[in-house]
Amino acid sequence: MCGIVGVISRSPVNQLIYDALLLLQHRGQDAAGIVTMLGTKCFMHKARGMVRDVFRTRNMRGLPGNVGLGQVRYPTAGNAYSEEEAQPFYVNAPFGIVLVHNGNLTNAQALKKELFDIDRRHINTESDTEVLINVVAHELEQVARDLPLTPESIFRAVGAVHKRLKGSYAVIALIAGHGLLAFRDPFGIRPLCFGEADTPDGPETMVASESVALEGTGHKLVRDVAPGEAVFIDLAGRVHAQQCAEHPSLNPCMFEYVYLARPDSVMDGVSVYQARLNMGETLAQRLISTMPPSEIDVVIPIPESSRPSAMQLAQKIGKPYREGFVKNRYVGRTFIMPGQGMRKKSVRQKLNAIASEFKGRNVLLVDDSIVRGTTSKEIVQMARDAGARKVFMASAAPPVRFPNVYGIDMPTKDELIAHNRSNEEIRQYIGADALIYQDVAAMKKVVATLNSKLQGFEASCFDGVYVTGDITAADFDTMAAQRKSQGEEEEGDDRSRLALQNAAESR
Repeated sequence: MCGIVGVISRSPVNQLIYDALLLLQHRGQDAAGIVTMLGTKCFMHKARGMVRDVFRTRNMRGLPGNVGLGQVRYPTAGNAYSEEEAQPFYVNAPFGIVLVHNGNLTNAQALKKELFDIDRRHINTESDTEVLINVVAHELEQVARDLPLTPESIFRAVGAVHKRLKGSYAVIALIAGHGLLAFRDPFGIRPLCFGEADTPDGPETMVASESVALEGTGHKLVRDVAPGEAVFIDLAGRVHAQQCAEHPSLNPCMFEYVYLARPDSVMDGVSVYQARLNMGETLAQRLISTMPPSEIDVVIPIPESSRPSAMQLAQKIGKPYREGFVKNRYVGRTFIMPGQGMRKKSVRQKLNAIASEFKGRNVLLVDDSIVRGTTSKEIVQMARDAGARKVFMASAAPPVRFPNVYGIDMPTKDELIAHNRSNEEIRQYIGADALIYQDVAAMKKVVATLNSKLQGFEASCFDGVYVTGDITAADFDTMAAQRKSQGEEEEGDDRSRLALQNAAESR
């Protein structure tokens, strides 16, 4: 999972992209990068860390130009500890292309071999984004050989890219001297939208992962990029769009609505906040059919994604909603921590219980989802330590039983607490007095009611159905081997870098 943004303007875009990345920081906290173009020259800075730490004044001064893009990275493929694999990626031919990508190519290894054997292109990292940019570059070269590059030829190239790629991908690319290209996979798994703003210098267009990045920077949301569609914005600011896939269908990732996206975003016509409220309502119905609400004294969310669901559930069952945990916002997400020991420590650093809300009460804790179960187990114990008489746990999402291969850092099946375990076994593991899960069909139904154009959801981590239809057991084995090979971060600063012009300025 990553956050991406691209801008074409009549004024410098470095600060604008920085501001947009801050609004997308929740989508990736491992690394950040910005590239700008002045004429046909690229200027890039990228490094590991949060946006505010990666970009200092001297870095921003080195990013001139009215066209640019940026990314915040949350590694799901390749080496999580390599600065070289932070985005954006760059190739110098044809034209000079810089690209950012949110998603995961499921056929990256096959494409890597194909690129080397047939297209004569060399891939130097384990990142599927480097594979993707080289596929895009090759197809653009094919359509533009001895011919001018036009929006129509760009769309033909994207059509050829769709035929080669498998998996999920939302892409923004800059083509030097021509403009900004954005496109989305034919299933619309990963989100992408664009908006416009009237500035004193003229019109400005932004493409981003979430609408909150547009609205927070003064842009008006125009619409989502459709599945399989390509949008090309030329240097004059004119927007060209065309459907480039043969059989597109809208199947956005359900986990975006459950957890990943900000609640103030609207994705594919669906308010994330309203989706979470609806999930809380169906979760309440599930709870009522499982246990008497009279046994519950108070409903407490586990910050922060579960709050809308918890509020709606509390209202539905007629019980008070209380904030029982205070979150430290300056600790990273727990399920990207390397190693269970560090993960457990991080939960205590991340949350602190307000004892008065727990003491002597039967509390219902509501979380957005339960993945490994280690965090839930620790939180249940925190509630008991704070004096709770009984601790019930409810998940606004169904059991996570299957790995995700489309760009979410979901563990392999053996790490998932719900894989091949009954609800009772999970309840015993986390130490709760009762455990209530969301129903898969009910969750899909209440989110689908918010946009009649939705044709389904990518909900593989809940139902085991992989919408691209090309996932095999070997893919899971490859993913597990890749996670194991990454291991722990090595100490020291001797990681090698391949720098693009001014990209490697040390801080």
